Amino acid sequence: MARLPWFPVAIAGDSMEPTLRSGEWWLARRTRRVAVGDVVVVRQPEQEDLLTVKRITDREGARWWVEGDNSERSRDSRHYGPVDPEAIVARLMLRYRPLPPRRIPRRGG
Repeated sequence: MARLPWFPVAIAGDSMEPTLRSGEWWLARRTRRVAVGDVVVVRQPEQEDLLTVKRITDREGARWWVEGDNSERSRDSRHYGPVDPEAIVARLMLRYRPLPPRRIPRRGG
């Protein structure tokens, strides 16, 4: 069975505040095309069955540096280093709950 390109993401925790808040629901789109500034769903390198939401802040060679917007509350590349492109599952696109929808503001490059 083929995986659908779009899937829902529930935000839990405060590592991406103020951009994303716990309790919000977003649509994510599976893609390999990401860039610095995108907010992505990423597999935790230390625990690959755990998906988290982080912002891509830099590229180091073929790998991505990901960080939470709330640096005091985020476990991210500052702890485990850059992530392989295969660890990036999808890019967050559109909030659908609570209404009204809004897009993620892009930062950086």
